[in-house]
Amino acid sequence: MPTPETASVSGFRAAVAERLTAVLDGHARGAARIHPDADPVVKAVSVLTSGGKRLRAVLCWLGWRAAGGSPTDPRAAVAGAAFELFQAAALIHDDILDRSDTRRGMPSVHRRFEARHREHGWRHEAEHFGVSAAILAGDVALALSDTMFSRAIEGTPRAERARREMERMRFEVMVGQYLDVAAEMAPPAADPAAAERSARAVVEHKSARYSAVHPLALGALLAGADDDLVAAFEAVSLPFGMAFQLQDDLLGVFGDPAHTGKPAGDDLREGKRTVLVARAEALLPRGEAAALDAELGDPALSAERVAHWQRRLEEVGARTAVADEVDRLSAEARRGLERLAALGVGADVRGELAELIDAYTVRTA
Repeated sequence: MPTPETASVSGFRAAVAERLTAVLDGHARGAARIHPDADPVVKAVSVLTSGGKRLRAVLCWLGWRAAGGSPTDPRAAVAGAAFELFQAAALIHDDILDRSDTRRGMPSVHRRFEARHREHGWRHEAEHFGVSAAILAGDVALALSDTMFSRAIEGTPRAERARREMERMRFEVMVGQYLDVAAEMAPPAADPAAAERSARAVVEHKSARYSAVHPLALGALLAGADDDLVAAFEAVSLPFGMAFQLQDDLLGVFGDPAHTGKPAGDDLREGKRTVLVARAEALLPRGEAAALDAELGDPALSAERVAHWQRRLEEVGARTAVADEVDRLSAEARRGLERLAALGVGADVRGELAELIDAYTVRTA
């Protein structure tokens, strides 16, 4: 029988961390054997995966348990590690695309490689080296994620169905990321409703499905769940994932840097065309909406201008509108838990899902 600690969320997170340490330490040694200067490309991934809340891994574990998997079966931890490695790849590449300086309160991976270039007094452009090395580090994380996924599904009764779920997740994230980048570059949509629809497509496919829908479904599939249970999960996971990202967008403008690990108003400087921004541009007077659009994406946007737009988004009701949407979606996700009860999902798993919904949709970081 599992002990209370190893069957707990903290115990599962520790098991995932052990898997990550083992695979990354092994590959760091392998890189060093190729050449002594090669291991930083793996160690960058190790540093990034040492932190974070491991939401996707935990959701995978809850899906596994909901379908009858043992809480301490090592396959669940392997799958969780695969999600963490995929998340690392996504974050590394996302920070390059967004030109982000920080991640989790530390310099982003490409900025750390830039600093390495400067510390060693190397030739050519530090920025180019930073981006190049970080792309490769992200590729390492992506490849290791695929390896761990393959190990997790090996011999499972629904391996082919689980493989399709993973393939869909990867494709959706990359397409959603492209839509996000394209939206930052394109002129604002003339129709505010069209702008919000575009922003919602990014929320769903870049974040919501990847952060909640696929991890929960994949965990269940690894334990042999049928399609009815997998489909029922989406009534919980999709509204939860949408609420999670909309809350994250609020934090990207209004969050406290001490909690978020990023500067205040970072989404404004990065030019993120979020649902919050789309709603603000629909509510602001036309000239002011144009002024917001003109300043969106300015990396030198001052703290005073950030504070100005924070105040205006509050005054016109954009912040409240998105916060209300978070509340509505969170309530929808909780209602979806009732369907899981009818399919035999235990009260323990449903309770932990409810706790996650609360923790990630009413949060400061």
